[in-house]
Amino acid sequence: MITMKSRHSISTTLRPTLAVGAAFAATGLMAAPPPGQLLSSMCSQCHGTNGLAVSGFESISGKSAAEMYKTLLEMSQRRPENIMDLQARAFTPEQLRLIANYLATLPPAGSETLNK
Repeated sequence: MITMKSRHSISTTLRPTLAVGAAFAATGLMAAPPPGQLLSSMCSQCHGTNGLAVSGFESISGKSAAEMYKTLLEMSQRRPENIMDLQARAFTPEQLRLIANYLATLPPAGSETLNK
């Protein structure tokens, strides 16, 4: 049972929390991720976090956006031959472009910016 005292306590506790959330939102600290970042999250399972692969898969960070888009689009349209063809089919051409554009912004393997 919620009493007046507990309502006041809940209200007093929530106000500062809501104020902090509103402040973050107003300052842009809770800004949306770059376009394509969330869509490309599936890629990291094989191609590594930030596109830097481990275990024999190809690193995809820092590659040409146009080249990646062309490859992804071809994979999405051909008869499925492997897992990448099936993965690419899960996205629209517009989403594939966002993914390629985002991955192209990541520093390539061996880049000095990765160690900073």
